[in-house]
Amino acid sequence: MPDWSYHTLFKPLLFQLSGRRARDLTLHAIGELSRIPGGTFVIRTMGHMEMSPLLASELAGVPIACPVGLSGGLDPHGTAHKALAQFGLGFIELGPVTVRAVNSHASITRMANEEAIVYSDGYENDGADAIAARLRKGMGHRLPHFVRLRPMPGSSPREAIKEQRELIFNLTPYAAGFTLDGLAEGWPLDEALAYLAEVRQLAEAAAPGRPLLVYVPQELPVGELRAILDTARSFSGVVLGDAQREPGTRRERVGGGASLLSAQLSKVRLLRESLGERSAIVAAGGVHQPEDACALLAAGATSVMLHSGLVYAGPGLPKRINEAILYDRITASVAFTDNEALPYEGGVDANEQDSNAKTAVDKSSFPSTAPQRGEISPFVPLSLPPSPSFWANWGWMSLLGLGMMIGGVLAWLIAATTVLLPYDEDFLGKSRSEIIRFNTHLLHFMSHDRITLAGTMISIGIFYYQLAHHGLRYGLHWARTAVISSCVVGFSSFFLYLGYGYFDPLHAAVAVVLLPMLLLTLRGLKDYPSRKPPGLRNDRVWLRAQWGQCCFVILGFGLGIGGLTISFVGITEVFVPSDLAYLGVTSSQLSAWSEAIVPLIAHDRAGFGGALFSLAVAITASALWGVNQGEGWLWWTFLWGGLPGFAAGLLVHAHIGYTDFVHLLPVYIAVMLYVGGLYLTYPFLVGKGGISVTPARS
Repeated sequence: MPDWSYHTLFKPLLFQLSGRRARDLTLHAIGELSRIPGGTFVIRTMGHMEMSPLLASELAGVPIACPVGLSGGLDPHGTAHKALAQFGLGFIELGPVTVRAVNSHASITRMANEEAIVYSDGYENDGADAIAARLRKGMGHRLPHFVRLRPMPGSSPREAIKEQRELIFNLTPYAAGFTLDGLAEGWPLDEALAYLAEVRQLAEAAAPGRPLLVYVPQELPVGELRAILDTARSFSGVVLGDAQREPGTRRERVGGGASLLSAQLSKVRLLRESLGERSAIVAAGGVHQPEDACALLAAGATSVMLHSGLVYAGPGLPKRINEAILYDRITASVAFTDNEALPYEGGVDANEQDSNAKTAVDKSSFPSTAPQRGEISPFVPLSLPPSPSFWANWGWMSLLGLGMMIGGVLAWLIAATTVLLPYDEDFLGKSRSEIIRFNTHLLHFMSHDRITLAGTMISIGIFYYQLAHHGLRYGLHWARTAVISSCVVGFSSFFLYLGYGYFDPLHAAVAVVLLPMLLLTLRGLKDYPSRKPPGLRNDRVWLRAQWGQCCFVILGFGLGIGGLTISFVGITEVFVPSDLAYLGVTSSQLSAWSEAIVPLIAHDRAGFGGALFSLAVAITASALWGVNQGEGWLWWTFLWGGLPGFAAGLLVHAHIGYTDFVHLLPVYIAVMLYVGGLYLTYPFLVGKGGISVTPARS
């Protein structure tokens, strides 16, 4: 469930349920989806979660695809790990894991005002044997697992050491690394440190080469954190936990907003200053928006882990964090002085962007792995790739879009005047006057099919031109996928024209002219990350944009269903009941008058359905993947790309008197979604309101 569906549809419903019921229902649903054939593809496609190789990093020597991980407490039973692995994560924590299962059906409480979650039993897990069996069977993904080992509740340090020996033995074959947890058990600090030292020696002997990290609970005071620094230096790194245990209980609180983030930042800075650059530091709490992750990375964290942030900010949070990290790494890779602007899409200087953009490129917000000014990043080339020439590939798609627009205008003029071309009359064996004498509505009906097709062609052309000029030109993968998928559908729909044995030479000529432009577009296409600063905050404008994005996605899917339905009807029944009611004749009467009239109308209908489905693909892909802060060109694409299609559909029906309410109801709904999407996304895509610092609480 992407953010646009989570915040608008699922979150309001899930938050009406108890915390445990909502968690189990959500994890079970996405887990089952990931296990059906093609399920993971659907999850990745809906969110466009593919990660850039420029995000690749390592955690304590273990290669990871990105520095964003999943905290083990979110899905302690591994119900949806295969699905969650598609969200743009680099690693997954398992745990806490105890030697025996700790089952709990106690409540899970959401504290929405503080964006926190309270677990009645922080030890809940399936036990070492069950987890080892699950790992042995396979989790359905390739992300590395870091296993957090915890003593059984109430164990003494001596008892816990025996437990850890068994845990390490059972889980070593499947673990990329271990996190040792012993500072939250209520033991005296010296006993806890002695326990950690002995377990570390056990792990080094039983699992040589595996990185070992020490778990620091959220409630550990800074004074005690300083006291464990010597112990921490003997480990590969430190995990700053996301859970705060209530004294004398097994209750744990995860999350907590700005206060938690502030505490985590202080601890990260202290650890980085004390441990040096070689130790890994994983910050596992306080990350609810991309800005939080960037701040922790800038303070010295190696990576972050998500838990409550996924519940309150939504499943798109890992992707948004990755986009922010990627932008920082790219901007940091270019050597520049204080007054030098960064290269920017469309030739606009970064210094001319809004305050959010300035925050993103400010040196203080770079992750610890990024260079300072004047240095060269180890992650990316020194300079961003230049925009390809017009004739390299994207220009041909621009010309294809212009060709579609010109073809649509010409088709509209013909449909609004003569309606039929000479070869249409030859195919029918009837003249215009004979058609009018037979049925005064028939030419109007054919005109309405052809004008709606013409309007759709113009809309497609606008989308193609814009996606080429603002997307393909800068190597945006989502734009390439959108435009090529739409083109494949559009050109394939040409064969629907042949369903009734009618060959349209004009359509064939247009296809012959435009197809080489598509093929030339495919030459040498390369993917590059976006050069625009991403949104960093979950402000009210961002939340409002989720509703607008939802409108556009539903619109795209609705148009797709409509296009498929029209195409299917066009090559089977040809007419729906309201069509025949408007004409005042039956299909058999039409065929009796001319055997060619039904195939000719079928050609028009099937062609329009194919074009509508092609447009739907472009709209849906743009809505799913392209709605990012500051992408004003996309808003204008939706505006101008939608107007010709809707204008054609509504005006021609009114003009010919075909105003059946049920027939036009889908169009009315589509217009409402279109207007709603434009209204709701404007501040985020075009306006300056996206810089609001007021968090969106819900």
